[in-house]
Amino acid sequence: MIYSKDYYLGLFNVDFPSLDRLVQTGLSQGGSYCDLFFENTTYGSLLLRDGAVTSGGSHIDFGVGIRVLCGEKTGYAYSESTASQDMLACARSAAQIADSSSPVSVYGTPNPSRGEPNPLADRYPMQMPWRECSMKGFLPFLTLLETKVRAKDPRVVKVMASLAFQVTDVLMYNSSRELKWDTRPMGSVSVTAVFSQSGKTENKSTSRSFRTGAEMLTEALAEEISADVVSGIDARFEAIRPKGGKMPVVMGAGASGILLHEAMGHSFEADFNRKGTSIFADKMGLRICPKGINIIDDGTLPGNRGSLNFDDEGVPGQKTYMVEDGVLTSYLHDRISAAHYGVKPTGNGRRESFRYAPIPRMRATYMESGSAKAPDLIASVQKGIFVDEFSNGQVKIGEGDFTFFVKSGFLIEDGRLTAPVKDINIIGNGPQALADMVGVADDLKIDPGAWTCGKEQSAPVSCGIPTVLIKELTVGGE
Repeated sequence: MIYSKDYYLGLFNVDFPSLDRLVQTGLSQGGSYCDLFFENTTYGSLLLRDGAVTSGGSHIDFGVGIRVLCGEKTGYAYSESTASQDMLACARSAAQIADSSSPVSVYGTPNPSRGEPNPLADRYPMQMPWRECSMKGFLPFLTLLETKVRAKDPRVVKVMASLAFQVTDVLMYNSSRELKWDTRPMGSVSVTAVFSQSGKTENKSTSRSFRTGAEMLTEALAEEISADVVSGIDARFEAIRPKGGKMPVVMGAGASGILLHEAMGHSFEADFNRKGTSIFADKMGLRICPKGINIIDDGTLPGNRGSLNFDDEGVPGQKTYMVEDGVLTSYLHDRISAAHYGVKPTGNGRRESFRYAPIPRMRATYMESGSAKAPDLIASVQKGIFVDEFSNGQVKIGEGDFTFFVKSGFLIEDGRLTAPVKDINIIGNGPQALADMVGVADDLKIDPGAWTCGKEQSAPVSCGIPTVLIKELTVGGE
């Protein structure tokens, strides 16, 4: 949602003279760049546990963060007040922290974009703004969701359904005199169901999250989520722990994209490469996977959890090809890394809140569809596994090594999915896994779940992938 400029200036009690005064104060110790990030966020949540509301509430977070860059040094300070004297003190603190004799770099925009944000280009308009709805009014949706879950499977013994939303107003200004503003909604619905059968229990969770208003809370969404949370439960009760070893792995479309995010996407973030800690630090312009593979980080998908009209440095959201036809063509940049590499920022400067300085972060990370058919990829495997849901991943950015716990999958025997599997790990190396991708299907799915990335700060993200065949990974089983 994009309101008028005066709405944001009034909300934070600033005008152009006061913004310029803050920037000048920030640069008073010799800094070369200063930016201001104002934030006003309303949070709300409601939890229904077995038909009873067990928690809920709302709160507001408000303040401004001021960053000063001087050479390789960053000064950052924040204030929970936008009173003039408090913001000036904050700017002076940031200036003193950034005081440096290092050579000055140019972090601003060479050709500043002073155009105003365009409401017609808004990627997340709200028809029913969350702030105008009552918490009590959300209860019927959660009750409907629980009712649908219980009706779909008699083995359900416990249901926890939750709603969380936030609306964030931001105003950004910098020493290039760029002024940008935005209002970012987010709604997330999640449900966990516990199933009991013959003395054994299983549980499954699922979620949906979108940058939209309360209009997302429809009966159709409740039906979709309830169907998802009960699907595959038979397989979970029947699942075995197979023998481990090195074997082909077929990753299912959609949620398997978390492996792409964790094992590969982080290694493309420019701060890791600028510092030489990423396995891809010296591979720009080189082939890193087979021809035909394209990997994207995208901030432009309408209503997507990871999308942005502007990043947290005021850079327009955009679609960035990290890998084109198998060749590494771009890292994910904030203003600092873009200045280091002499390229334009890619709109990946993100922060958890005004209390944090921005760093390169992913948005919606996915691989484009290929030309193969998913059934054909499975049919080509004599002995391997199919996996479609991961959790608890660990990645070493420097080496690219990863381990992921598989929540859902099947054995592949003689080209067919056979026994369901559980309690196994997938172990491999990100660059090697990219190089070993021998088939990419035409069924890209971007998962709509409530994914959150925890790189130093929390940030909402999205991920996706088509069905992909990797020639060999280590499967940790019996």
